[in-house]
Amino acid sequence: MTGLSLGIDLGTSGIRSAVIDGDGVVISTARAEYGPQDATNIDTNAWWLGVEACLDTQINALLADGQDPAQIARIGVDGTSGSMVLTDAALRPVTRALMYNSGGFEAEARVIAAHAPDPHITRGHSSALARALHLQAEDAEQRAAHLLHQADFITAKLRGRGGVSDHNNALKTGFDPAEEAWPDWFGAIGVRTEILPEVLPAGAPAGPISPTIAARFGLRPETMIHVGTTDSIAAFLAAAPLQIGAAVTSLGTTLAVKLLSNTRIDAPEIGLYSHRLGDGWLVGGASNSGGGVLRDFFTVARMAELSARIDPAIATELDYYPLPGPGERFPINDPALAPRLTPRPDDDADFLHGLLEGIARIEARCYAKMSARGAPRPGPLFTAGGGANNPVWTAIRARVLNCDIQTAPETEAAMGTARLIAAQALAPDG
Repeated sequence: MTGLSLGIDLGTSGIRSAVIDGDGVVISTARAEYGPQDATNIDTNAWWLGVEACLDTQINALLADGQDPAQIARIGVDGTSGSMVLTDAALRPVTRALMYNSGGFEAEARVIAAHAPDPHITRGHSSALARALHLQAEDAEQRAAHLLHQADFITAKLRGRGGVSDHNNALKTGFDPAEEAWPDWFGAIGVRTEILPEVLPAGAPAGPISPTIAARFGLRPETMIHVGTTDSIAAFLAAAPLQIGAAVTSLGTTLAVKLLSNTRIDAPEIGLYSHRLGDGWLVGGASNSGGGVLRDFFTVARMAELSARIDPAIATELDYYPLPGPGERFPINDPALAPRLTPRPDDDADFLHGLLEGIARIEARCYAKMSARGAPRPGPLFTAGGGANNPVWTAIRARVLNCDIQTAPETEAAMGTARLIAAQALAPDG
């Protein structure tokens, strides 16, 4: 493989980019902000302006380091899952954009529920397909030529043409990566199938860069634009190798687990579903437990102080299921599940010990649910998020899960996307 790979991440908090060489070494990184956004009227032009600002910084950083931006051979983009907009053939938005956390589409959900299999990832009033139906209704004059997810929109701007997406971004809109097709019941619910994108494997080449964009940033006209992935999958790829069994636990406000399996596992009834990734399936789920529960009781400084008094090799007798309030998604899908946080010991260190152990048991149960459905045991297992910085918690988790745990060396999603497209360039047909 020759040339550099550039990954662009449109995350929830801003835009990031990373350039890596053929050995995966980071050459430079950059970041930019979206600017002020009205949650009810998202300006997709702000997405592109932010990407331009990020790329300007990235190109200047390469030049300052004595690197030629023309060495960039490929570019890929990841974006927030389920965010989308309708555009005309010239990539001008004909509707507002709806974001991953937009909801309240009950009417569309009822239409979907009347035709979609049960269970199915498109069901529910906050589904990506419900958003797509709502945007179609806003396009009363049917000016739309493309339905574009957030990453698709930037990919289209870089290519100068729309019409492609990837397995990961298209999944929640209803694309079946096993059948390589959109569902045949889409016509019955009124989906304008002519605006749906062609869907390619995550990271696959989509076409060369637009000559205008190449000239704008000093890139070669042969620079290849690749379809990307979602921001959460890109973060997985930043943290773990693309190999079966690799797993990442994110210990942020909530607990999220992802594992690369050779078996597709879809169990939405317990909050578990799979994305096609390389030769495997990235199985993922998220619990409501996590660091948010700990911060309900302790500051970060207090947790560090108390952790120093905990022996992680000793199991407590406390049977906690730490939740911030009623409701759980995975490994138990129960909107009424009550937290279990009693009895509380007099010693705060003992209480924290029980909380850390309780969350570790939830994590172990998550991976056990995957294994029971055909996934391999996690290995290697990496940790990302703030919880990765607590060595006592890591030791408790290693005991409870009975496996070695490593802190993820990298967590920036832009790095994951750069790795994804670099790996595609190494493929026999890449």
